Amino acid sequence: MSKVQSSESKKSIILQANGISVNFGAFYAISDFSFRITDGELHFLIGPNGAGKTTFLDVVCGKTKNSKGTITLKEKDNLSKLKEFEIVRKGVGRKFQAPSIFGNLSVWENLELAMKQDKRLFSILKARPKQEEETEILEMLGLIGLMEQKDNDARLLSHGQKQWLEIGMVMMQKPDLLMLDEPIAGMTEEEEEKTGELLLKLKEQCAIIVVEHDMDFVRKYSEKVTVMHGGQLLCDGTMEEVQTNERVMEVYLGRKGEDKNAAIKTG
Repeated sequence: MSKVQSSESKKSIILQANGISVNFGAFYAISDFSFRITDGELHFLIGPNGAGKTTFLDVVCGKTKNSKGTITLKEKDNLSKLKEFEIVRKGVGRKFQAPSIFGNLSVWENLELAMKQDKRLFSILKARPKQEEETEILEMLGLIGLMEQKDNDARLLSHGQKQWLEIGMVMMQKPDLLMLDEPIAGMTEEEEEKTGELLLKLKEQCAIIVVEHDMDFVRKYSEKVTVMHGGQLLCDGTMEEVQTNERVMEVYLGRKGEDKNAAIKTG
């Protein structure tokens, strides 16, 4: 039993996918793929383009329906039977690669709108933040490093700051599972480091799945890594275990038994 498996056994399972398949006609984007993430885990999903990584996130959030297999949240909710908005309410939050924020609203207002509350228009217009809500927003501003920008229009933020704001908006919904698709794409090195540190803090609040192509970032911040190839599970484990796995080296390096210490250079 690996160190990862040993630590997993002591934590509650947040998401369990068993034998997931997704086909578009004769083409299988995912085939018999199984996956597990536990509470407080920062789990990276890597693999070449077309490996099925984003499709798997689509299945989890209900954007795409699986043709086979089961996917369960917190060992009770069958996500395959739920609609996208129902899955969000059950505790699954997702951030896509491109930031999706309200540019003409302030950073504070973006976070306020994202909070768990009655989203009907009249209630939003009528409601005034309570002390507890204000405290939550202030705490999130501090966490994502945007306290000084709280009154600025979101459109004025840098690319990295916009990414952090949207992550904060998803976290205001208090998810049990946060899913991020290439969160550091287009960031400076300094922004990448701040994002990594943010993820380490956020995993204290929820489990996190990150699809990422930057292997230096994965190596630095991952606890567990799952490698997909051709819509299937290639292997999973710590980054060290993945890098020395014979099957992974054969796929990524094109040969077997050589350069065992070489880093994976592609995502």
